[in-house]
Amino acid sequence: MITTLSCLHNSHVFMRIILMYRLLYQFQSVAGGILVDVSCGSGLFSRKFASSGAYSSVIALDFSENMLRQCYDYIKQEETPMNTNLALVRADILRLPFASCSIDAIHAGAAIHCWPSPSNAIAEISRVLKPGGVFVATTFLSTPTNSGLFSIDALKPLRQIVGPVNSSYNFFIEGELEDLCRSCGLVNYSSKVQRSFIMFSRQKP
Repeated sequence: MITTLSCLHNSHVFMRIILMYRLLYQFQSVAGGILVDVSCGSGLFSRKFASSGAYSSVIALDFSENMLRQCYDYIKQEETPMNTNLALVRADILRLPFASCSIDAIHAGAAIHCWPSPSNAIAEISRVLKPGGVFVATTFLSTPTNSGLFSIDALKPLRQIVGPVNSSYNFFIEGELEDLCRSCGLVNYSSKVQRSFIMFSRQKP
């Protein structure tokens, strides 16, 4: 008998697959380049990006040593060994250890609302992107129910993906995200919204 729990699990896996296909589509223009997965957490998307073979190098970056250790452990558990195109780097999103105009693509999965200074972080992302480089992010939009919907208990399942859950968050409405990226010099805004969850992309001119 198919249980409710198994149905929920299958639905969750399906949504992850759909999200991954959308991400790969957003990064089509920079295929073959260097991709950095910032605030990578346990490396779910870092590992998917690396195994796709679409990029010359994938860098899983996080400030948390524990999350990078989890990412490393998951890599070792993969049935198919990872290629040598995946590197793990510990760094602060506000001080990325890359030269200006050196990165083709940056992904931030369910992370912006956790950053202490999103504006400074996106400015730093803009700095390291090459001209034509792409920034794609997912996050949660500000809603009247944020305080309840995104309580500590509600966010616990995200720990496996994005790392430790903090008690304070920076939630935005979509227009604020667009303005934030524009003020940091990023153009060609596009987005996909599903309830309070948003995926958006920007490009460095």
